Amino acid sequence: MTGSDPRTASAAPLTGPAAPCWVTLMTRNLETAERFYAQVLGWSVRPGRLGADYAVAYRGEVPVAGVFAVSSAYHVAVAWTPYFAVEDADVAAARVRERSGTVAVGPLTLGKGRGVLASDRDGASFGLWERTEASASPPAPVGHAHAWLRLRTRNAFDAAIFYGEVLDWASGRPGCCDVAYEGDEVIVRCGGHPLARISSGAVEAAVDPVVRPHWQVQFPVADLAATVSAAERHGGALVEERTGFGGTEVTLRDPDGALFAVTDVRSPA
Repeated sequence: MTGSDPRTASAAPLTGPAAPCWVTLMTRNLETAERFYAQVLGWSVRPGRLGADYAVAYRGEVPVAGVFAVSSAYHVAVAWTPYFAVEDADVAAARVRERSGTVAVGPLTLGKGRGVLASDRDGASFGLWERTEASASPPAPVGHAHAWLRLRTRNAFDAAIFYGEVLDWASGRPGCCDVAYEGDEVIVRCGGHPLARISSGAVEAAVDPVVRPHWQVQFPVADLAATVSAAERHGGALVEERTGFGGTEVTLRDPDGALFAVTDVRSPA
């Protein structure tokens, strides 16, 4: 087992009561997903409070991701999805529709919050999460990121405007995330720490899901080669390897078909 890299000190935490985002895996087989991610990323998985089909993955005692089993009778994509924190799920969902996005589900009351599953105008799926009760979970260690995000989209600048208007990025409101245009990409920072990269070049009609617009969840790891090897031994597959400034990103497919990335990059910026 390889797990997250505790030396990653420059990215925003995605866990805890003040997190700007949460990530959830939709899968067909909960037990298979539990075994795979335990072996590949070193997680422990415990039952959640949303029923027998929902579990929470932990890194130590800190929750890092949700894992939700969906019946094959429902036409829901097997995928990793980011859920962005919002003050009012109804307002945020209305903003998605007003900007030619799609709201597929919600807002629905789930546990200590209200959730929405949506997609932007280029087809990338994401969620909205309004917390209605205080969280009892401990926050992620200061300066440590269990995951960060990358949006592959048709046009990074158009996407930044869409998400900025939906999520109040760069609005000047206290605690909002900032947006910076750096070269051909957009960097989203929360509390001064990089949370996500937005890059252009995706093709909506592409057959390859890696090329289509989508939010990619990236997990920093201490040993990239060992992580890839563990994934392949336990039913996963290597899909793509990209080497650029700062390190290497590898896209993997888990046994049920969900795509995610592991990287030795120290920051999404």
